[in-house]
Amino acid sequence: MFSKILIANRGEIARRINRTAQAMGIHTVAVYSSVDAHALHVQECNEAVCLGEPEAAHSYLNIDKVIAAAKQTGAQAIHPGYGFLSENAAFAQGCANANITFIGPGVDAIRIMGSKSEAKACVQPAGVPLIPGYFGADQSLNTLQLEAERIGFPLMIKAVAGGGGKGIRIVNSASDLQAALESCQREAKNAFGDATVMLEKQIIKPRHVEVQVFADTHGNVVHLFERDCSAQRRHQKVIEEAPAFGLTEQQREAFGRTAVQVAKAVNYVGAGTVEFLLDARGEFYFMEMNTRLQVEHPVTEMITGFDLVQWQIEIAAGLPLPATQETIHIDGHAFEARLYAENPEQGFLPAIGTVELWEAPDAIEFRTGTHAGRTAGIRLDSSMRSGLAVSPYYDPMVGKLITWAPTREAALNKLANALAQLRCVGVKNNLAWLRSLCLNPEFAAGGYDTGLIDRMTDRNTVQANSAPIAGAIEANTLQALVGLARWALHQYAVNKNATNSSDPLAMPDGFYSSSPPLRADRWLGRELGRDVPLTTHTHVLLRGEHAHVQSATWAMQFALGQQEKLGALPRLKGRIESGPHTGQLFDLIWYGDNLCVHVGNEQINLQWQNPAHIRADQGHDAHGVAAPMPGKVFAVFVKVGDTVKKGQPLIGLEAMKMEHTLNSPCDGVVQAIPHPVGEQVTEGTELIHFLEDDVSK
Repeated sequence: MFSKILIANRGEIARRINRTAQAMGIHTVAVYSSVDAHALHVQECNEAVCLGEPEAAHSYLNIDKVIAAAKQTGAQAIHPGYGFLSENAAFAQGCANANITFIGPGVDAIRIMGSKSEAKACVQPAGVPLIPGYFGADQSLNTLQLEAERIGFPLMIKAVAGGGGKGIRIVNSASDLQAALESCQREAKNAFGDATVMLEKQIIKPRHVEVQVFADTHGNVVHLFERDCSAQRRHQKVIEEAPAFGLTEQQREAFGRTAVQVAKAVNYVGAGTVEFLLDARGEFYFMEMNTRLQVEHPVTEMITGFDLVQWQIEIAAGLPLPATQETIHIDGHAFEARLYAENPEQGFLPAIGTVELWEAPDAIEFRTGTHAGRTAGIRLDSSMRSGLAVSPYYDPMVGKLITWAPTREAALNKLANALAQLRCVGVKNNLAWLRSLCLNPEFAAGGYDTGLIDRMTDRNTVQANSAPIAGAIEANTLQALVGLARWALHQYAVNKNATNSSDPLAMPDGFYSSSPPLRADRWLGRELGRDVPLTTHTHVLLRGEHAHVQSATWAMQFALGQQEKLGALPRLKGRIESGPHTGQLFDLIWYGDNLCVHVGNEQINLQWQNPAHIRADQGHDAHGVAAPMPGKVFAVFVKVGDTVKKGQPLIGLEAMKMEHTLNSPCDGVVQAIPHPVGEQVTEGTELIHFLEDDVSK
């Protein structure tokens, strides 16, 4: 067994690997970029080596630096985690040349399965079912157009390298093919260094089902059953579950048998995931094999009771598999929700900034096995703590919440409740959105397909005009809590004799905490993709440990509990003593002009319309398009003087390893394009400016 391994990754997966390695008595070495100097994986490993600047190409993706760090520290093996170098055949070969064990499959298996087209050619002789498509080496536009016509539309363009939902485009007609090809090839080149693509017939309403396989150096291959990963947005998984809902035992056996055949076809060693599409008729097709540990591996650990990282390390050390197929069984059901710093209201655009408050429900971190993760039924794999930053350089995932229970319904309820208890304040995130997905009837019923989230988004847009703010939080209760929050924040300001003009309450806006006239505030909430105004007219009377909040037409009483200040975040907890939510606990957290309202398992974020922050130009039409996040301009689709229509593509921005096309919000004439292709821009930078006299909605 190894005495020291280097973990060539960051974030929650580096912490996850470290926990198992240290539990096995193995000394660990972390690597990090300069922006990650204070990251948790750096603090927790036994040693740490800085690789260089924040850009992944200069740090985590630099093969020479990673191998040099292993040599420098005397590490006998390298665990690549997932992403970065985990599926890089050149890295695996570099480890072998340096006499360092790569904790993963052999170079040939990585190379073959790293190309979706070569993988299909490899497994086809074994009788593995394939989706009709084109996987050839000829990448000329003419050939791809001819093959697309042969396959028929709709079809999918896929980068043959990489994964993670990158380098994928859906094409519905021949007229859209060329533009989609160029975009897909460019993204694939930037993400994986290989612009080669393949074409596949699009399966209508498919489910995405994958099978976990393991193989050792002694010729043993097993599967650990399947996971359903159909809940996706932008071809990236959001919530995964195991086992897949509604499979017959015959289907389950066929999935497992086929996955083992795929592994044997390339003499596989280590952990791998064979991915399939399952159509409405019950037929399934091989898509690809990921030659690494998957983000969603915890759900498999929860239903089988095995530590998959321990299996990886033991196999790399030459030990046989610790279990046979006959001894591997499914016990219960598990879900995993991926926690992202992103804005679901703006197409899931990644978000950056400092997480001012990170507070998790009672959970076991990174624990696996029958007597650890499943005893509590809830697990949190995360790289986040209060005060840490989400940077623009890496994937915006900040953690994974995993739940287990004897039944699917119980595991899903546990996930929804745990999401409601998790606090992530300071950076836009998908926590509330994930909970809404858990409560979606189609998702809760099981058997949903990969188009579920798109359909949810479409329905939300249609229903937005009649949607009440805060959903299940009754309107008067919300108004009373908002009034109480403003009163509590005022107490903080009074107690510290606030003179800071950035403090919302350190300004002359007519606030009275204990007597009329009623206080009027304007707020803005986000509900189902639209701005929802809320106006409160309240005042607060303090009676011992109870607060009495009233308006002109109603009154409510609250028991005041914990009142604290977390860094720059004032917070008030308590219990509702009257009204529709009587008996429920509340949690109010301020962040700048934003208020996070939590009542029981419901939550909503509101923004106070601070009088000091209203600009003179507010209310006028916008005259340009700004960057929604930091990134690099990769394409400009218009030129100065062009007349554009609302919805027309204007500019392409590459951020957090993904391409984002910014469309025109209105009809107009382009007056200026301040930032050319290749230029790095910050959030809010104007990218397109219109002639102001020619702008129309």
